[in-house]
Amino acid sequence: MANHTPKPDDRSDNVEKLQSMIHHTIANMEDAEAAMVNSSPEDQERIKAKNERRRDSIDAFRAEIKDEAHNQQH
Repeated sequence: MANHTPKPDDRSDNVEKLQSMIHHTIANMEDAEAAMVNSSPEDQERIKAKNERRRDSIDAFRAEIKDEAHNQQH
């Protein structure tokens, strides 16, 4: 039987990963807003709702970055 030990928790690059996720999420929002021009009213509402969820995610990413920065100082 193989020994299944978990890998150590390496959080050293979490801030960079979170910033990358923010960047990609913003790019997705911009692409979605550009697509709204040629979308039906129903699709426009779906896009607006999804972008609102993306804004919530960005807020959560930013809060997590603050937590990571705080944890790295200690």
